[in-house]
Amino acid sequence: MRASNLYAPTLRNTPAEAEIASHQLMYRAGMIRKTAGGMYTFLPLAWRTIRKIEQIIREEMDAAGGQEIMMPILQPAEFWQESGRWGAYGDEMMRIKDRHGRDFCLGPTHEEMITALVRDEVRSYKELPLMLYQIQDKFRDERRPRFGLMRSREFIMKDLYSFDKDVEGMNESYKKMYDAYTNIFTRMGLEFRPVEADNGAIGGGHSHEFTVLADAGESNIAVCTKCDYAASDEKAELKPVEAPAEDELPLEKVSTPGTNTIEALCDFLKVPADKTIKAVAYQTDKDELVLAFIRGDHDVNEVKVINQIEGALDLRMAEEEAIRAAGGCPGFMGPIGIKKDTHVLVDATVMNMHNAVTGANEVDVHYKNVNPQRDFDKDAIIVTDLRMVKEGDPCPHCGAPLKMTRGIEAGQVFTLGTKYSKAMGATFLDENGKEQPLVMGCYGIGVGRTMAAAIEQNNDDQGIVWPRAIAPFEVVVVAVNAKKEEQLTYAEGIYDECRKAGLDVLLDDRKERAGVKFKDCDLIGYPVRVTIGPKAVDEDIIEVKVRKTGEVYNFTRADYLEKVQELLKDL
Repeated sequence: MRASNLYAPTLRNTPAEAEIASHQLMYRAGMIRKTAGGMYTFLPLAWRTIRKIEQIIREEMDAAGGQEIMMPILQPAEFWQESGRWGAYGDEMMRIKDRHGRDFCLGPTHEEMITALVRDEVRSYKELPLMLYQIQDKFRDERRPRFGLMRSREFIMKDLYSFDKDVEGMNESYKKMYDAYTNIFTRMGLEFRPVEADNGAIGGGHSHEFTVLADAGESNIAVCTKCDYAASDEKAELKPVEAPAEDELPLEKVSTPGTNTIEALCDFLKVPADKTIKAVAYQTDKDELVLAFIRGDHDVNEVKVINQIEGALDLRMAEEEAIRAAGGCPGFMGPIGIKKDTHVLVDATVMNMHNAVTGANEVDVHYKNVNPQRDFDKDAIIVTDLRMVKEGDPCPHCGAPLKMTRGIEAGQVFTLGTKYSKAMGATFLDENGKEQPLVMGCYGIGVGRTMAAAIEQNNDDQGIVWPRAIAPFEVVVVAVNAKKEEQLTYAEGIYDECRKAGLDVLLDDRKERAGVKFKDCDLIGYPVRVTIGPKAVDEDIIEVKVRKTGEVYNFTRADYLEKVQELLKDL
């Protein structure tokens, strides 16, 4: 490819709307252009990288036993109604009607579609296991698209679905995909961690996010400083905090005027926050009231809360009327005296507290000397882990301190079990001729998001620093002054030699100033730059620069190609 023919309109200034490095640099490097909010056109450089990412994914999916298919983007409502998600998925689903008034959606994901496909074809356990995947556009009507490809309304995803006859088989498929994802992100040259994650709207059992470590990431990750435990902050397990033993004092109501916050309560009673019990009230999407109680110096993890309420998909802050109807008092709420048909969740750490303070469900009144093991109605509460992890919390596996870092979720693997197969009647006949539901898993990678994550992790003040495996071109040959025939001819010879050696190479033959070309090379981030100037023409000395390290080498014409190939091996 010649740069004189390449459509890569680079920019010197950063667009005002681009907030993070990947968005800014893809714009400036002539890789993407905005079509509408959350919708982008991939220009040739970006598309070359996308295709390289897809090829790595395909190779690893095929090696793990996956078979590629292509399903329609347009999905009939009937499949989603069978699974129960047509009404439950929410406003992110883009819904349309055809000319006959029938409901369809633009696929945000394909669990329903693949389940419907397989249920009509697979009849026997002899046809299992089965793994089918596609690489295709998905559509989600994000409330606030932002950060370029990180949160967009149209995006490319690889989604694979596994079908097995039992849980053991599903776990084997999960392990194959876990290993395949590890290979994929390793081959791309990215620093990543598989972290335990919540399944969210997909549902099912356990899950891991494959997270590319980057400061701009939206995911908060708890990483053990000693063992290999890592989990998203939504999923991170926390063991109950033990409290020193105390003699239990009698439960007592006290007047606490105006103390409707933990801070005000601590100041008024002269007690530390870790001796108080904080209440947070929610309502689900079905208007069920949920009261969560945690230690005053801790924060509620809303994902853990919602996972305790069967059928709940969303939470919002509770209305005062709902709280009062359950026997609570906003600002002065506690578990004692709440009506028994209310969802009352108590963090396990709270149950270890002694002589604590909590609301008395009366205005300006609290209980003190609360001993939850003695004073709470254990038949009316659910005791569980509700806490949000924070830096320094002990690892649930080894007890070492957890460190908080940030990352970008590029892929996720899920076990689904029989969530979709039971709902949609996808069954097979087992060895005894008995009908059984298929046991499923699903596995996704955001292709464009992975490209953006790679840039977030690999950039500097000059521009992008691509890992070799996914760079739009591995090598760029720059004719310093393409107006001089001898330099351009020499550069063309080097370009041809690199191509014949199997390198993915670009020839910058533009009649631009050398400084413009060099700036573009650094901005776009080609791993290796081969510079052809007067020294090459006169002395057969070729300058080679490595983008990642900035190191510059001078090689002879006789050995430059071997040296470039050696340098690329480390990139």
